[in-house]
Amino acid sequence: MVSKMKKGSVIVDVSIDQGGCIETSKRTTHKEPVYKVDWVTHYCVANMPGAVPRTSTFALTNATLPYVLKIANLGLEEAARKDAGLAKGINTYEGRLTNRPVAESLGLNYEELKL
Repeated sequence: MVSKMKKGSVIVDVSIDQGGCIETSKRTTHKEPVYKVDWVTHYCVANMPGAVPRTSTFALTNATLPYVLKIANLGLEEAARKDAGLAKGINTYEGRLTNRPVAESLGLNYEELKL
């Protein structure tokens, strides 16, 4: 897919801290932040929010506040029942690891989330 992108396209892999989400991604630094593959510029600096802490805090707050309000108004269980996206974000519940990829990556037991 990268080779089919328009010349001059840019990929910003914000998940590079967890290994990245693009096959051509490799971790970069602020000293050498970009490289090209098939004329596509890649920016894969780890911990991007650390470079702009104030801005990233506002972005994170804007993205998470609706979930916080839902949990505050309904309680965790009811909020998760009503919002599948919220339920997918629950990694642990009542002492159990409920996120399969996390469990597998750490070699720990996984249990399906049961509310």
